[in-house]
Formats: sequence, C-alpha cells, structure tokens
Amino acid sequence: MADHPTTARGTATRDRIFEAATREFAEHGIAGARIERIVSTARTNKAQLYAYFGSKDELFDAIFFASLERIVNVVPIDATDLADWAVRLYDEYLRRPDLIRLATWARLERRPAGHLVPDADRLDDRKLRAIAEAQAAGLVRPGDPFDVMAVVIAMSMAWSPVSNVYAATADEPSEQHEGRRSLLRETVRRAVMTS
Repeated sequence: MADHPTTARGTATRDRIFEAATREFAEHGIAGARIERIVSTARTNKAQLYAYFGSKDELFDAIFFASLERIVNVVPIDATDLADWAVRLYDEYLRRPDLIRLATWARLERRPAGHLVPDADRLDDRKLRAIAEAQAAGLVRPGDPFDVMAVVIAMSMAWSPVSNVYAATADEPSEQHEGRRSLLRETVRRAVMTS
C-alpha cells in the first residue's frame, strides 16, 4: 500500500512525480517509460516514488484514472446536445493531448479488447443514463446508449493525437480548428441527434 505525503514538501514531491510520470507514460507508454527519467525530472529518488505510488504499474494506474476523471469532469456530457459535447472533447484533446495518449497506451498495453477499464472502474454510468434519457425524450436516435457514446467519442477523436489520418495541434491556425469544429458538430448532429 502506497503512503500519502504528510507534509507540504512531501505533497510537492508527489505532485512532481505525478506530473513527470504523466509526460513519461504519455510519450513512451507503460513498457517504454523509465523510472530513472521520471525521478530525474521530478528531482527525487526511486524510494520516494515507490513510497508514494507502490510500483510502476500502480503509478500508471493512478495517472490513467486521474486522466479519465479529468475528461469526465472537464468535459461533462450534455446528451441533449451531443454535437457540442463532441466539439468540447475535440478542444480538450488539443489542450491535453497527453490524456488521449495515456488512454491509447492503456488500450495497447493493458486491454486490447472490450471496455478500456474493468467494469468496476468505469466512469460512464452517468453518461449512459443521460443518453438513454435523451433517447426516451426523442432527442437522440434509438440504439444502445453505449454505442451512441462510442460513435460520438470516435468522431471527436478524428484529429486527436492518436488519429491514423491527421493529428491536430493547438498551435494550428484558429480557422482550421473552427472548420473542424463546424464539420464535427454537423456530422455528430446528423449521425445521432433526431432534430
């Protein structure tokens, strides 16, 4: 069981480890990440890392689940306007490309099939209920709420850092982003919304 810091200095060290490890895992994946680079970047040592996080796998899990929570909290679903939700997801991928990379590494190295996380750790219950309610109200086309959500998320990732066609970056001209947002909004609206 990992320790929790008891001092402000310990909390600062834990935060530096978390930040350095987020970058390391996003860039190199679980297998490619190196504890030596993480502790060097975080200006700490292995003993401190292991005391706070237990192991390399537990460190990745802590980062990965925090990234999922961030997406859920920063980009809450509005099932009455899934087109806007898709655009807000697109924008979040521009702001934090590391988050989508972490999910991709988890998919590649941990769970190549099925749900990205075990059922007990899934954070999509509220989203699925919201989609089901919007379907019942006639706002979203019928179908499995999970499949509707998966389609919208997939469309929002069309230009994400893991796109196999084109990975957009935040430093591209705003006109390009606006064009993509418009296309994404209209495509999602036509694909899953009823009006």
